[in-house]
Amino acid sequence: MLNPITRRLAVAAAFACAAVGVSAQQAASDFPNRPIKVIVPFSAGGAVDGPMRAIAEQLGRRLGQQVIVENKPGAGATIGSESVAKAPADGYTLLLASQTNAISATLYSKLSFHPIDDFVGISLIGREPGVLVVHPSFSATSVAELIAQAKAKPKEINYASSGNGSGQHLFTAMFASMAGIELVHVPYRGSGQATTDLLAGVVHMAIPGTNAMAKHVKSGKLRALATTGTTRAKQLPDVPTLAESGFPSYSAYVWMGLLAPKGTPQPIVDKLHREVKAVLATPEVQGYLNDAGIEMVGSTPAEMNSYFREERDRWARIVRETGARVD
Repeated sequence: MLNPITRRLAVAAAFACAAVGVSAQQAASDFPNRPIKVIVPFSAGGAVDGPMRAIAEQLGRRLGQQVIVENKPGAGATIGSESVAKAPADGYTLLLASQTNAISATLYSKLSFHPIDDFVGISLIGREPGVLVVHPSFSATSVAELIAQAKAKPKEINYASSGNGSGQHLFTAMFASMAGIELVHVPYRGSGQATTDLLAGVVHMAIPGTNAMAKHVKSGKLRALATTGTTRAKQLPDVPTLAESGFPSYSAYVWMGLLAPKGTPQPIVDKLHREVKAVLATPEVQGYLNDAGIEMVGSTPAEMNSYFREERDRWARIVRETGARVD
């Protein structure tokens, strides 16, 4: 049996835990009572920026408070991510993360925050495959022909990306590693200028998100050689996957997930998850994501946490194997 002192301490601890629980529940019931800010650590108009704005509009209606989307691009998504990691853990400052965040966890070794551990998941919202595209002036019409040309002329074929450490960078680096070829990386400050130069033939190839490239492929301004998902992209059903093109283990997605700073009360995380899940079921958001070629997921917070870490481990292996680095 417990002695009187131990018993009193145990009772006090139980009351303290109960008080914390009541406080967290109360915070969730009052949440939100002011606008919420979602930091998108990428340029406006990018693959995940538009979808987040559509979601934010509907989320604000459900929560009864404005949900503001703010772009803070740069340094492999680490600038915007750092601002959220250091924000109060109260649910009013959130982060829209993507595969770039998982990649940066390995590429950037000297950060003032932890790209994974300083966040808690709310939901994996959706994902989109990439597409390997080349300028029409480039003679390769298949993945096999591209590889043959790259092997015949090492380091003469270049590829654009939206920046060092971006998904476009690592998607192509992984392909080059699997194919045993050497390509020259040309990083840009965002996807806009990278696409402009790709369309102009300044660079030979790239692996951006499928949806943004589909119209250029259909118009003949670019040639699609393969997509990066496990199944063919619905926007380009006649284009084979890289898995079908000789690389059965290759798969890579542009994904978007909502995170909160570590320490955010679980009741607030759960409330945000419920509301995001409800928003993803609205016709407005479903229509937007469908038109954008995004496969809707809507995971639980625990599933988002697991997925984020799995992506970190996966891309860490690719970074080590390819020797990819931030120049």
